[in-house]
Amino acid sequence: MAYKILILGASYGSLLGTKLLMAGHDVTLVCRERTAELINSEGTEVRIKLKGEDEHRSIRSNDLPGTLNACTPQDVDTSGYDMVGLAMQEPQYAHHTLRTLLIRIAEARTPCLSIMNMPPLTFLKRIPNLETEKLGGSYTDPTVWDRFDPDVMTLCSPDPQAFRPPEEPANVLHVGLPTNFKAARFADEAANEILKQLEEDIANVRLDDNDVPVKLRVYDSIFVPLAKWSMLLTGNYRCITKYEPRSIQEAVHGDLDKSRSIYEFVDDLAQRLGADPADAVPFEKYAKAAESLLRPSSAARAVAAGAPFIERVDVLVQLIAENLGLSNPEIDETVSIVDQKLGANDPLSG
Repeated sequence: MAYKILILGASYGSLLGTKLLMAGHDVTLVCRERTAELINSEGTEVRIKLKGEDEHRSIRSNDLPGTLNACTPQDVDTSGYDMVGLAMQEPQYAHHTLRTLLIRIAEARTPCLSIMNMPPLTFLKRIPNLETEKLGGSYTDPTVWDRFDPDVMTLCSPDPQAFRPPEEPANVLHVGLPTNFKAARFADEAANEILKQLEEDIANVRLDDNDVPVKLRVYDSIFVPLAKWSMLLTGNYRCITKYEPRSIQEAVHGDLDKSRSIYEFVDDLAQRLGADPADAVPFEKYAKAAESLLRPSSAARAVAAGAPFIERVDVLVQLIAENLGLSNPEIDETVSIVDQKLGANDPLSG
């Protein structure tokens, strides 16, 4: 059967949306008015490289079996959706129109699959013995998650790397690293049935009889998505420097021993929370993937463009470490640099 999926965020969200459309499901993307008008007029285009091919394929939503539409947050009718994908940057949810939309989604108790780097605070409440009340300082507004039921909230590690080419219109997404979305199970079994069906449907998608990368993989362990934290702290946030942003490749390979130490510290932190070592991605595999990541992270690009707020997984990891009586000087330095750069971007800070 075809499910109706609501995805908040039309940039990165269009990658998951495209895979769902290819599998025959119907998708609504929530975005700004001008972007919604563009998508409803021309559809979306996701460029992705298939295994064994040298050039990216352009996958256009208008050619796919599922139905796509787009709308603004205030125009969303939350009834009738089987699942919600959370694909916006965490600070965006503090905006009034998105905050009120989240309230309506929470009241409808629609299962939510987050593909944010910053895990919803609701999801972290599923981790036993984690003192989530001490982690609010890492969120732009932690109260937006108060109404959600942890049983119908889960996290999907956003491992695929993708970006909007700056010279292209807002309905185009270029996939640079076509890895898989790794989702933890829901606590609610009815929600899990939907998630598992989406996993199977996406796995069966073919393009000209070729397998299409970027799958949805579902894991029993709630800690599997936390493997992304070590990648973010080792690469993405360290793209932000006191000066100009640097690529993920430079951040990771500029000092490989230092990168390894940060990566292993964050992995150890996840294991102290309950993760199995098998949940982690080996550093060598990540470092190999980072060789091809020749652009600054989206966080670094946002800071360089003057953003006063970004997702602060760096602060979240720092606070979790502090609550466990641990610290890491490299992470502390990263947090300090990001604080300084964001402070310089904030017109109210001066």
